[in-house]
Amino acid sequence: MIKRRAFLAGALGAATVGIRTTEAADAADNSLVGNFAELSGVKLWFTDTGGTGVPIILLHANTGTSAIWANQVESYSRAGYRVIAFDRRGWGKSIANPATGPQPGSIAGDLDALAEHLKLDKFHLLGVAGGGFAALDYAAWRPEKLRSLVIAASTRQLADKEIADFIARLEIPGLRKLPAVYREVGPSYRGANPDRTKRWVEIEEHARQAEASSQPLRAPNTFAKIETIPTPALILAADADLLAPPALMLVWAAHMKNHEWAIIADAGHAVTWEQPDKFNEKVLEFIKRH
Repeated sequence: MIKRRAFLAGALGAATVGIRTTEAADAADNSLVGNFAELSGVKLWFTDTGGTGVPIILLHANTGTSAIWANQVESYSRAGYRVIAFDRRGWGKSIANPATGPQPGSIAGDLDALAEHLKLDKFHLLGVAGGGFAALDYAAWRPEKLRSLVIAASTRQLADKEIADFIARLEIPGLRKLPAVYREVGPSYRGANPDRTKRWVEIEEHARQAEASSQPLRAPNTFAKIETIPTPALILAADADLLAPPALMLVWAAHMKNHEWAIIADAGHAVTWEQPDKFNEKVLEFIKRH
């Protein structure tokens, strides 16, 4: 326990990324023209910048769709990568079809099918929040497909009692009953960026289809499971995240055998939206090495 506390204190104190500047992160929301991939059980809506660059696939949070990645798509494609994002089954424009396969499937299964559909060999994988649960699930199942793994603002949905107990101690009573914008978008951003906050809310309110069933993981995420992942990983936390604060993320990150750690300052759970420049800088620096 003393060793764990020392690790937490040291990482929290030493790994903080620079404070956010006052420049607004106003990336254009004009989405790429997308397509449907006819996969087992679903017509999966995806966007793809194309080209010959190394692929990077983006997995959105439970409160978003592929539209939430506008800034990252622009930034990573400008850096030379082929950027692919998709609406998870039951979210956005993707259309589940019970007649063509088992429902609701898994996000990892749909991701693997999309990679095969696009004839991808190896790729970088980035998951944020709920997308991080699936990225972990996929990395443990298909490590040979991944060049690197980035997980941001995520509890990792671990089944271990230590995580459940930690969440019970830290979570504000009634937090999950609040509108998503108060749970997930940090107060500094809401105060300084009303128009961009409104856009985030618009995406969130139309993200999940009313009849959608939550897709299960292929197997429960556990400490033992993530300890098997050989893929180089970057774990990114946001210091004002109410759902996945840095101290909680450090508990499970300690079980990743090959990882780097960073904190982005003055950002909430919606860190990719609130601090895109800082976020993209850390991600690009990492994936360029892998």
